Amino acid sequence: MKKYVFAETFYFTDGEKGPGYLEITDGKFGSFTTEKPVNSEIIDYSGKQIAPGLVDTHIHGYKGQDVMDNDLKGLSIIAEGILSCGVTSFLPTTLTASTEQLDAVCATIGENIEDIKGAKIRGIFLEGPFFCEKYKGAQNPKYMGDPSIEKLANWQNLAKGHVKKIALAPERAGTLEFIDYATEHNIHTAIAHTEATYEQCKAAVEHGANIFVHTYNGMRGLHHREPGVVGAAITLKNVFDELICDGHHVHPVAAQVVMDGHGRDKTILVTDCMRGGGLGDSESMLGEFPVLIKDGAARLVSDGSLAGSVLELISAVRNVVSWGLATPAEAIKMASLVPAQSVGIADVCGQIAQGYAADFIVLDSNLELAETYLDGKSVYVKA
Repeated sequence: MKKYVFAETFYFTDGEKGPGYLEITDGKFGSFTTEKPVNSEIIDYSGKQIAPGLVDTHIHGYKGQDVMDNDLKGLSIIAEGILSCGVTSFLPTTLTASTEQLDAVCATIGENIEDIKGAKIRGIFLEGPFFCEKYKGAQNPKYMGDPSIEKLANWQNLAKGHVKKIALAPERAGTLEFIDYATEHNIHTAIAHTEATYEQCKAAVEHGANIFVHTYNGMRGLHHREPGVVGAAITLKNVFDELICDGHHVHPVAAQVVMDGHGRDKTILVTDCMRGGGLGDSESMLGEFPVLIKDGAARLVSDGSLAGSVLELISAVRNVVSWGLATPAEAIKMASLVPAQSVGIADVCGQIAQGYAADFIVLDSNLELAETYLDGKSVYVKA
């Protein structure tokens, strides 16, 4: 017997539909109809909305665990925990660290990616270590250096081909050759933690860089005589801009500048969440640095600068809607399809489409998460 999900609204890539019935067969999405199916099991979500599972392409940790702990149990805690944030696919994200530590993390994920339960790991995001010290943020400058093709090739080998994205500062020596290599090997290059000029960013994009990481944060700002990294992020075509919309990293008006100027179809909602996510006010660590989490922000104890976030992705969706920056459909797309497109995984996640794994979320009228599904099975229900 076929199974159908009934809801008032469904968020498809080509717009909202409903009320209607979405077929789920063998863990995959089937057809959509507005006519009530006969002789079929119907899961009734009257008054609710169905959206694709969210895709977080920049997340370091959750529930006290961090990707850099290099612990399989910890990775599963993260993957299972973020189901409560509406996330069904993600890229575990590293920090700037020693080559040996990054080797170990890539190997652990590469060798065990299929065995980690919870939200699906779709690849690895290496955030660093090829950054500039001036805009180091909460990353350790002692491990920063010029891009190395040899290191990237080794990380990709250890990860068994699962490195999807690597961030760097375009002003470092050897950047363009590095981007050429990464692009040829289907690794998406992102621009981050950098004091590059507009022209240096433009050259990087022309060679294949396609993502600006947490736009505004950790980068040279916009100046009327030197547009800088922010100017490049807003104006260069065929690139994606990440935004951390927690109300701490970026003012809503600044977020609107990116969305209006660059387009909501090229803007990615990410969390940059660190291990303190989901734990409330507490003391924590980001890499080797002590962090204090208070009032929804994670800050370094040493100088008070932001140290990642404790943002949950479904909250970012609600925020940009409540700030008047996006419709619910636009906000959901910025947290699902657009991030998937940015790293070349939109063929397996980020949308409700026939033949795709039935990874979806159930939302109420206020975009509060009610339930999360993986492969057509309920894996999280809000208490």
